[in-house]
Amino acid sequence: MVTGTGIDIIEISRIRTAVSKWGDRFLERVFNPQEISYAQEHIIPFQHYAGRFAAKEAIYKALGDRAVTWKDITICNDPAGKPSCIVRGLADNKAIHISISHCRYYAVASAVVEEVLPTHAKAVPRVV
Repeated sequence: MVTGTGIDIIEISRIRTAVSKWGDRFLERVFNPQEISYAQEHIIPFQHYAGRFAAKEAIYKALGDRAVTWKDITICNDPAGKPSCIVRGLADNKAIHISISHCRYYAVASAVVEEVLPTHAKAVPRVV
């Protein structure tokens, strides 16, 4: 069952400006080492930082939990390149699905939080 959704869009130039102004201080406040390493592997890292920034914002919106911090969320990719996330302290019965995209000027991300039923539980039909 879906329990939350979120979406965020950001101008890539805002991330470029923040990195230019605050450098590693900004990067280390917002991103985990794996995320920094991933972005730095690319010729133009700013669109990848922006995509991960937007994904974190979308996850915040979908969770609705103000206790979650920037560093509690790690955006990663599976071997095929599909984005996923790890959220420290997330309940075992929750799954988060994310999608990230970017173009020359913008990055956008969406997140869907799903409550997962235990495998031994049967879904109860909903009467409307």
